[in-house]
Amino acid sequence: MSMTTRRPVLRLRVGAPDGAGGTERADTLAVEEPLEIRLAHAGAPDGEPFTVTMRTPGHDLELALGFLLTDGVISAPGDVTSARHCPDAARDADGNPTHNVVEVGLARHVAIPSRALSRRVSSACGICGTESIEAVRARCGTTLAADDVRLDPAVLAGLPEALRAGQRAFARTGGVHAAGLFTPAGDLLCLREDVGRHNAVDKVVGWALQHDRLPLAGLVLQVSGRASFELAQKAVSAGCPVLAAVSAPSSLAVDLALDTGLTLIGFSRGQGFNIYAGDGRIRR
Repeated sequence: MSMTTRRPVLRLRVGAPDGAGGTERADTLAVEEPLEIRLAHAGAPDGEPFTVTMRTPGHDLELALGFLLTDGVISAPGDVTSARHCPDAARDADGNPTHNVVEVGLARHVAIPSRALSRRVSSACGICGTESIEAVRARCGTTLAADDVRLDPAVLAGLPEALRAGQRAFARTGGVHAAGLFTPAGDLLCLREDVGRHNAVDKVVGWALQHDRLPLAGLVLQVSGRASFELAQKAVSAGCPVLAAVSAPSSLAVDLALDTGLTLIGFSRGQGFNIYAGDGRIRR
């Protein structure tokens, strides 16, 4: 399951001597494939399909666990009894397993959501269609106001560069987002990449669940790109008090941050950044 693949491309340069005919070469692209998440209770022979998300292969079990946690299906490691790929569930044209199906076993006390609540998730925008923003906001009843972490502005300003330094897939393709979990001192704990920014965050949250690091108290979640409502919701669901983004936040992300005590930072580039909510955690 590679994160990248090679495809032929015709390169045209306007005004160059070879501009008329162009130059053929191979280009490295980020892989995008569907991942089906199935849910089963302990001891059940087969899981039931819950959702399909478009993702970059790699750390699929983390992605599934992080998605289920930030979607409100599970809330603690004890809610999960197993997580595995289903190699026989999907095969390519040559009959080889695609590894595009994972099954998560849930403890008996965890209710499996109705299939009517399941949804298809795109790599571009995350939530698509069936769940209202009000329902997501209601699920974020967690308040982060009690988290008293304090951060040095210089450390925060350096996180995008630290994130970029670890983006191996981006360096090869220029086509994936990243999410990184950092300590207040700027030490990187976990970095994950994906064509979907929400998937990258879910992979980090899934890593934390597997390593018993939830809630993410006193830590910083740095993301590439913008800070959407969904990314803010995921940070709050994981108990992370600070979300920093390289680009702009949305208005709903700011509203949710103000409602829940999340420190929300945008335009984190170079030597500065904007604080949209929770400025009390930033030393000045």
